Amino acid sequence: MTTQNKYRLNSLPLFLLAAAALTVLDQITKLLAVRYLKGQANRILIPGVFELEYLENRGAAFGSFQGMTIPLSILTMILLAVIIWKYVQIPSIRRFLPLRCSLTVLTAGACGNLIDRIFRGYVVDFLYFTPIDFPRFNVADCYVVVSVIVLAILLLFVYKEEEISFLFRIKA
Repeated sequence: MTTQNKYRLNSLPLFLLAAAALTVLDQITKLLAVRYLKGQANRILIPGVFELEYLENRGAAFGSFQGMTIPLSILTMILLAVIIWKYVQIPSIRRFLPLRCSLTVLTAGACGNLIDRIFRGYVVDFLYFTPIDFPRFNVADCYVVVSVIVLAILLLFVYKEEEISFLFRIKA
Protein backbone atom coordinates (compact mmCIF):
# COMPACT_ATOMS: atom_id res chain seq x y z
CA MET A 1 0.00 0.00 0.00
CA THR A 2 1.43 3.37 -0.96
CA THR A 3 1.79 6.16 1.59
CA GLN A 4 -0.84 8.18 -0.26
CA ASN A 5 -3.37 5.31 -0.16
CA LYS A 6 -2.61 4.69 3.52
CA TYR A 7 -3.24 8.37 4.28
CA ARG A 8 -6.54 8.27 2.40
CA LEU A 9 -7.74 5.29 4.40
CA ASN A 10 -6.49 6.82 7.65
CA SER A 11 -8.28 10.09 6.94
CA LEU A 12 -11.63 8.31 6.64
CA PRO A 13 -12.06 7.91 10.43
CA LEU A 14 -11.33 11.62 10.92
CA PHE A 15 -13.85 12.46 8.19
CA LEU A 16 -16.48 10.27 9.84
CA LEU A 17 -15.72 11.63 13.33
CA ALA A 18 -15.95 15.27 12.17
CA ALA A 19 -19.17 14.60 10.26
CA ALA A 20 -20.60 12.81 13.32
CA ALA A 21 -19.68 15.73 15.60
CA LEU A 22 -21.38 18.23 13.29
CA THR A 23 -24.40 15.94 13.02
CA VAL A 24 -24.64 15.74 16.81
CA LEU A 25 -24.57 19.55 16.98
CA ASP A 26 -27.43 19.69 14.47
CA GLN A 27 -29.44 17.12 16.42
CA ILE A 28 -28.93 18.99 19.70
CA THR A 29 -30.30 22.17 18.14
CA LYS A 30 -33.31 20.24 16.86
CA LEU A 31 -33.93 18.66 20.27
CA LEU A 32 -33.84 22.14 21.80
CA ALA A 33 -36.26 23.38 19.14
CA VAL A 34 -38.69 20.56 19.90
CA ARG A 35 -38.42 21.13 23.64
CA TYR A 36 -38.62 24.92 23.73
CA LEU A 37 -40.37 25.97 20.50
CA LYS A 38 -42.95 23.31 19.64
CA GLY A 39 -46.42 24.62 20.41
CA GLN A 40 -45.01 27.99 21.49
CA ALA A 41 -45.14 31.45 19.97
CA ASN A 42 -42.19 32.49 17.81
CA ARG A 43 -39.13 33.67 19.70
CA ILE A 44 -38.03 36.95 18.18
CA LEU A 45 -34.25 37.30 18.38
CA ILE A 46 -33.80 40.34 16.12
CA PRO A 47 -37.10 42.17 15.61
CA GLY A 48 -38.11 42.26 11.96
CA VAL A 49 -35.09 40.16 10.96
CA PHE A 50 -34.65 36.80 12.67
CA GLU A 51 -36.94 34.51 14.66
CA LEU A 52 -37.09 30.99 15.97
CA GLU A 53 -40.27 29.29 14.76
CA TYR A 54 -40.93 25.56 15.05
CA LEU A 55 -41.97 23.76 11.87
CA GLU A 56 -42.23 20.07 10.93
CA ASN A 57 -41.13 19.78 7.31
CA ARG A 58 -42.40 16.57 5.74
CA GLY A 59 -40.74 17.34 2.42
CA ALA A 60 -37.41 18.60 1.15
CA ALA A 61 -36.02 22.07 0.45
CA PHE A 62 -38.63 24.84 0.57
CA GLY A 63 -41.29 22.26 1.45
CA SER A 64 -41.08 20.53 -1.92
CA PHE A 65 -41.77 16.79 -2.25
CA GLN A 66 -44.18 16.72 0.70
CA GLY A 67 -44.86 13.22 2.04
CA MET A 68 -41.95 11.68 0.13
CA THR A 69 -40.02 10.66 3.26
CA ILE A 70 -38.96 7.20 2.06
CA PRO A 71 -37.76 8.25 -1.43
CA LEU A 72 -35.94 11.26 0.07
CA SER A 73 -34.29 9.00 2.66
CA ILE A 74 -33.18 6.50 0.02
CA LEU A 75 -31.83 9.29 -2.19
CA THR A 76 -29.91 10.73 0.77
CA MET A 77 -28.37 7.33 1.58
CA ILE A 78 -27.24 6.94 -2.04
CA LEU A 79 -25.76 10.46 -1.95
CA LEU A 80 -23.91 9.64 1.28
CA ALA A 81 -22.46 6.46 -0.23
CA VAL A 82 -21.23 8.41 -3.28
CA ILE A 83 -19.70 11.13 -1.07
CA ILE A 84 -17.77 8.56 0.99
CA TRP A 85 -16.70 6.69 -2.15
CA LYS A 86 -15.37 9.89 -3.71
CA TYR A 87 -13.88 11.15 -0.44
CA VAL A 88 -11.46 8.22 -0.25
CA GLN A 89 -10.35 8.97 -3.82
CA ILE A 90 -9.26 12.54 -3.07
CA PRO A 91 -5.48 12.90 -3.38
CA SER A 92 -3.89 13.27 0.03
CA ILE A 93 -2.27 16.63 -0.48
CA ARG A 94 -2.94 19.89 1.32
CA ARG A 95 -4.42 21.46 -1.82
CA PHE A 96 -7.50 19.24 -1.47
CA LEU A 97 -8.16 19.99 2.21
CA PRO A 98 -10.97 22.47 1.33
CA LEU A 99 -12.60 19.76 -0.79
CA ARG A 100 -12.35 17.26 2.07
CA CYS A 101 -13.80 19.78 4.54
CA SER A 102 -16.68 20.66 2.23
CA LEU A 103 -17.60 17.01 1.76
CA THR A 104 -17.42 16.50 5.53
CA VAL A 105 -19.85 19.36 6.17
CA LEU A 106 -22.14 18.19 3.36
CA THR A 107 -22.17 14.71 4.89
CA ALA A 108 -23.13 16.12 8.28
CA GLY A 109 -25.99 18.08 6.77
CA ALA A 110 -27.31 15.09 4.86
CA CYS A 111 -27.03 12.87 7.95
CA GLY A 112 -28.75 15.41 10.20
CA ASN A 113 -31.85 15.62 8.05
CA LEU A 114 -31.78 11.88 7.29
CA ILE A 115 -31.90 11.11 11.01
CA ASP A 116 -34.98 13.32 11.33
CA ARG A 117 -36.72 11.67 8.38
CA ILE A 118 -36.02 8.16 9.66
CA PHE A 119 -36.80 8.66 13.35
CA ARG A 120 -39.41 11.44 13.27
CA GLY A 121 -40.93 11.13 9.80
CA TYR A 122 -40.23 14.83 9.23
CA VAL A 123 -37.38 17.34 9.50
CA VAL A 124 -37.41 19.86 12.34
CA ASP A 125 -36.95 23.41 11.01
CA PHE A 126 -36.82 26.42 13.30
CA LEU A 127 -34.67 29.25 11.89
CA TYR A 128 -36.58 32.02 10.12
CA PHE A 129 -35.49 35.25 8.40
CA THR A 130 -38.55 37.50 8.39
CA PRO A 131 -37.60 40.33 5.96
CA ILE A 132 -37.46 38.01 2.98
CA ASP A 133 -40.05 35.54 4.30
CA PHE A 134 -37.47 32.81 3.66
CA PRO A 135 -38.64 29.24 4.39
CA ARG A 136 -37.78 27.89 7.82
CA PHE A 137 -34.57 25.91 7.96
CA ASN A 138 -32.18 24.26 10.42
CA VAL A 139 -28.48 23.80 11.12
CA ALA A 140 -28.19 20.79 8.79
CA ASP A 141 -29.67 22.90 5.99
CA CYS A 142 -26.99 25.52 6.67
CA TYR A 143 -24.32 22.82 6.39
CA VAL A 144 -25.72 21.67 3.04
CA VAL A 145 -26.09 25.14 1.53
CA VAL A 146 -22.69 26.41 2.65
CA SER A 147 -20.86 23.24 1.59
CA VAL A 148 -22.54 23.17 -1.83
CA ILE A 149 -21.60 26.82 -2.42
CA VAL A 150 -18.00 26.14 -1.37
CA LEU A 151 -17.90 23.00 -3.55
CA ALA A 152 -19.18 24.97 -6.54
CA ILE A 153 -16.53 27.64 -6.02
CA LEU A 154 -13.80 25.02 -5.63
CA LEU A 155 -14.85 23.01 -8.66
CA LEU A 156 -15.47 26.00 -10.90
CA PHE A 157 -12.69 28.39 -9.92
CA VAL A 158 -10.00 26.74 -7.79
CA TYR A 159 -9.22 23.29 -9.13
CA LYS A 160 -8.21 22.62 -12.71
CA GLU A 161 -10.25 20.08 -14.63
CA GLU A 162 -7.43 17.53 -14.68
CA GLU A 163 -6.95 17.87 -10.90
CA ILE A 164 -10.52 16.81 -10.17
CA SER A 165 -11.04 14.27 -12.93
CA PHE A 166 -11.09 11.53 -10.27
CA LEU A 167 -14.44 12.90 -9.06
CA PHE A 168 -16.09 12.13 -12.37
CA ARG A 169 -14.64 8.68 -13.03
CA ILE A 170 -16.94 5.77 -12.34
CA LYS A 171 -14.05 3.35 -11.77
CA ALA A 172 -12.99 3.01 -8.10
